[in-house]
Amino acid sequence: MSGQGFGFTPGDDDDRDDRDDGRGDQGQNPFGGFGFFGFPMGGAGQGGPGGPGGQGGLGDFLNQLGQMMSGMGQQMNAQDGAPVDHSVTERIARQRIGQVAPVRDSEREALTDALRLAELWLDDATTLPAGANRAEGWNSLQWLEHTLPTWKRIVDPVAEQMAEASVAAMPEEAREMMGPLLGMMSRMNSMNFGVQLGGALADLAKDALTGSDLGLPLHTTGAAALLPTHLTALAEELELPARELYVYAAAREAAHQRLYDRVPWLAERMISSVEEYAAGLVMDYSGIEDAARGLDLESMQDPAKLQEAMSAMQNMDLSPKITSSNQHARTRLETLLALVEGWVEVVVDDALGERLPGAAQLGEAWRRRRASGGAEKALEKATGINLGAPKIREAADLWRRLTTAVGVDRRDGVWDHPDFLPVAEDLDNSAEFIDGVLGGDASDDFDPIAELEDQLRREAEEGDERDQPDGEN
Repeated sequence: MSGQGFGFTPGDDDDRDDRDDGRGDQGQNPFGGFGFFGFPMGGAGQGGPGGPGGQGGLGDFLNQLGQMMSGMGQQMNAQDGAPVDHSVTERIARQRIGQVAPVRDSEREALTDALRLAELWLDDATTLPAGANRAEGWNSLQWLEHTLPTWKRIVDPVAEQMAEASVAAMPEEAREMMGPLLGMMSRMNSMNFGVQLGGALADLAKDALTGSDLGLPLHTTGAAALLPTHLTALAEELELPARELYVYAAAREAAHQRLYDRVPWLAERMISSVEEYAAGLVMDYSGIEDAARGLDLESMQDPAKLQEAMSAMQNMDLSPKITSSNQHARTRLETLLALVEGWVEVVVDDALGERLPGAAQLGEAWRRRRASGGAEKALEKATGINLGAPKIREAADLWRRLTTAVGVDRRDGVWDHPDFLPVAEDLDNSAEFIDGVLGGDASDDFDPIAELEDQLRREAEEGDERDQPDGEN
């Protein structure tokens, strides 16, 4: 577990996801830790020197550089043009995780019992059937092994587009001068991405509690995955029986698996949102160009003026700005994360609230953990995608109000199709969305799929009528 335990950091509170810190992409470099061709440069970034993901300073950079250069000759020859060298990713991650104890049989049995009880209680709180077919106990290395394929899908399009954007932003003359060096720089960039991703995944693996506690569909094992060593350490920290924490964590993992297993489009829609966002990435060097235009070359012979110009440039943010033309994909991902985590929170609270003595304390602990390191922080460390904090509290409130208004069956029926889900604006004004669900059909036979099919049929018929020549019946 982390030094603060359970991912807590001083000053964190439960209102983080209520605050709009105005981050976004404008005026920032969410990939500041990668810089030009993936190398750390001006400005701190997640996972880079000076960023939350690293130790900071020259020592951290030299350490990363040393790891990257280790075995470079063989790696250079083995590169296949991939945007990220995942052999480096896995090696660095395993080195940083170190030796971990295997999961004991007694722990597996305890997790199986916890999952069985959690699934029984969840059946009363949701109409979505069980998605996990077994409980699995993992250690940090097993978490890495089982989630790495999904991380590859998430990171590769971002790294590939970043490399292309770096080259595209260079002047034509510079590209011609570099010539064959571009290939070597691309391979070094791939290795550096591998180093930084490996470090980020190692940190996540050492803090993970379940296979889905980030809210992302990171594994496809079909199991409810839990990390008993980390859960036991947390139980000691919270001064609660380990069995209660096992049941609570199993319920959250099982609720996630019900969604991702029984809503087949959900996981793919999340991953495709990352891919779509990455496809629109562009690199803006206008800050550097503006600084260069502001230099008076004739005055550079005056040491005093030269020193003045250098001091002025030190106070400027010269790191390239990263933006995406596909901001709607980022908004969609933020909203999906909020809806998933909000739904899981509501379902688990309803299932365990009156049955598990420590449920309220555990729910509060989970919210604090999420506030200090949720899915958006994981994505930031692993890919540099700078999401705003998902509005999980607002999403949970929407699901609770919807449950009260239409019941569990119709609430869960909203997951039948992506077009039925609330959009970002609905999280700030849930009343309008709930009124829409209430007004869709007053009967208990409401079928959202049938409603959508009827709407598409009516639109097709109207289109056929418009296409008919004048005078025809």
